[in-house]
Formats: sequence, structure tokens, C-alpha cells
Amino acid sequence: MVPLDVTHQALTSRDWVETMRKLGPLGQAVASWTDFFERYDTAKYGSQGAPLHDPCTIAYLLQPELFTGRFINVVIETGGAFTTGMTVADWWRVTDRPANANFLRTIDRDSFYALLTDRLTALDARLRG
Repeated sequence: MVPLDVTHQALTSRDWVETMRKLGPLGQAVASWTDFFERYDTAKYGSQGAPLHDPCTIAYLLQPELFTGRFINVVIETGGAFTTGMTVADWWRVTDRPANANFLRTIDRDSFYALLTDRLTALDARLRG
């Protein structure tokens, strides 16, 4: 499980977005998407960039060593008056429930962006032939 606490550790930066913009059509598309999400997150949450939720998930599949976490019990609250739908993670293993999910806690932001930049640059090169 890649929670928002992890993806918000890997916010975009203006430098990275501008690097993408210089890549060509693919990079310009990536930059325009992140421009939108940065504006939204800055206005709504006051963040200094945008989290890249889906790319974090793919990065875990490609390079799980970029992340730390552990196998714990995770359930979805279905009966609470105020918490229905909430994800409940037993990080400290205080219940007797068996572990059922690899719950991620941190990401190596710099290595994540190096991987993302490398993959997008390679894809851009392939698209250009």
C-alpha cells in the first residue's frame, strides 16, 4: 500500500517540471499536467509542489528499494459513524490481526525523480525514433 503520506514526500519541484518541459512533446505534456496539479495543490493545501501518486506506485514496482515499510495488518473501517471507508493500518502491531499488506512509509525522493526522469527521457527518445 502506497499511502498519501508517502506520495506527499515526493512533491514535484519547479526545477524538475522545467527539466520535463525541455524534453520535447512528451516532457511538455508531463510539465503541463504537473503545472495543473501544482496549482491545485498549492491553492487547496498550500503545498510546494504536487504529489505524483501513480508514478510512485509504478516506481515501487520497478525499484522497491526506493521505499521503506513493513508487512502489517490493514483493514477498511466499514461500521464507524465518522470513519466509514477509512484505512486503518496497525503499524505498531497492537492487534492480534494477521499482517495482510506491505504498508510503505518512506520514499527516497531524489532517487524516485532520477528514475522518473530517466524513464521519461528514454521514452521520449524512443518516440522521436
